[in-house]
Amino acid sequence: MTEGHDILPFLLYALTVAALLAVSLTAAWFIGAKARHGGARTLPFESGVVPAGDAEESRFSIEFYLIAMFFVIFDLETIFIIGWAVAFFELGWRGYIGAGVFIVILLVALVYEYRSGALDWGIKSRHARTPGYARAGAGDSAGSG
Repeated sequence: MTEGHDILPFLLYALTVAALLAVSLTAAWFIGAKARHGGARTLPFESGVVPAGDAEESRFSIEFYLIAMFFVIFDLETIFIIGWAVAFFELGWRGYIGAGVFIVILLVALVYEYRSGALDWGIKSRHARTPGYARAGAGDSAGSG
């Protein structure tokens, strides 16, 4: 074969991809919604959803942020466990023991969070009365100088 015939499959592939792209975009233009701008589409950070109030009006409780942080922490451990599973045969028993210790530490942290009430949404058991130094009262010595 000559040099020109080696590029023929690539050109055929590129033309096929370009044709499919053109057909898809044209069909989306005609079939899709006709209102290209307006409504909530031009608002930042809303992705076309009409906002329901101001940011000052919608407040989330601290439990929402606690659960979100716990999710991030326990989601990151999945990356480490998947990495260990990919290299399972190369790591041998040392890797197995290391992953086991890692999982036990995670389980201890999860039990601690459960027992301290950090995972309770309805029950406010962890909001105990704080000692005097954390409250500003009339009898505290912090205000008097």
